Amino acid sequence: MAAKIKKGDKVVVLAGRDRGRSGEVVRVLPDEGRALVRGVNMVRRHQRQTANQEGGIISKEGPIDLSNLAVADPKDGKATRVGFKILEDGRKVRFAKRSGDLIDA
Repeated sequence: MAAKIKKGDKVVVLAGRDRGRSGEVVRVLPDEGRALVRGVNMVRRHQRQTANQEGGIISKEGPIDLSNLAVADPKDGKATRVGFKILEDGRKVRFAKRSGDLIDA
């Protein structure tokens, strides 16, 4: 199955404590069915001090399930489903079902 959510996509969170927030996908973990989204699902971790990194409590993004994410429509930024179509030049591209705009430009 082709990936509907990819690194660099603008996504909207559909469920959980960050519902309604949006951000950019930093990393996709396809084996786990999860993704890291910038500024969403922030978790605090206790970090031991190392030679090149300071110790203390740091905040970083935690993975969020792909089922709780939807791609943001390029036109209005609202959540949309993703479809696929083949262009005349043979490229397979993703498009927003809400507006019909191409996501892969």
